[in-house]
Amino acid sequence: MQHIFDGKVAIVTGGANGIGRCIADEFRAAGAHVYVIDKEDGNHFVGDISKREVLEAFADEILKKQSHIHYIINNALPIMKGIDECTYEEFQYALSVGVTAPFYLVKLLMGHMAPGASIVNISSSRDRMSQAQTESYTAAKGGIAALTHALAVSLAGRARVNSISPGWIDTAYATYKGADALQQPAGRVGNPMDIANMVMFLCSDKAGFITGENICIDGGMTRQMIYHGDNGWKLETE
Repeated sequence: MQHIFDGKVAIVTGGANGIGRCIADEFRAAGAHVYVIDKEDGNHFVGDISKREVLEAFADEILKKQSHIHYIINNALPIMKGIDECTYEEFQYALSVGVTAPFYLVKLLMGHMAPGASIVNISSSRDRMSQAQTESYTAAKGGIAALTHALAVSLAGRARVNSISPGWIDTAYATYKGADALQQPAGRVGNPMDIANMVMFLCSDKAGFITGENICIDGGMTRQMIYHGDNGWKLETE
């Protein structure tokens, strides 16, 4: 990927840490001009993307410097709280970060998308499976997966729009053994580069015939059936 994105403009939300930082670093290494927004302090635009005025200020700052946008990566993380504890306001906040902000950022910038532009939304394998007490996060990730194909149709001819659904990704690049690794048919837990590599591919010309897709990168975890008694796994109820 070295310098194949020279001079291109990439935007990454939630790009200060974890998957977002890895994506931003890969774009920089490939020669792109990268604009990051994150709540965490740092050498980037600092702000809460749940707020309309913050998104507008971020878009304005970019457009003062750049006439065209090539890539938008909607990666910022919604909160994860369950129905027992999640308040109305917290659920709305999760949807604002996870669905409304990606929609509105694209709306603000779509008139400036360069030919061959690509938008990649980061969903989650939780868009198709759940743990208990994860409603705010799961709803937001399901929402952005659906928003992806809607945008792909609306922006046809202007930008390709795809989403990635990561499974278990360890942002500290820890190595897992035993059951934690083996529950993925790939035999390991994922890391941010597994997602960044797909982002870079989807933004490249090699993916020019891919739009409206949700690509699950989970080491096969969501494809493996597990029944009581399989591989020593047991369901125990209280």
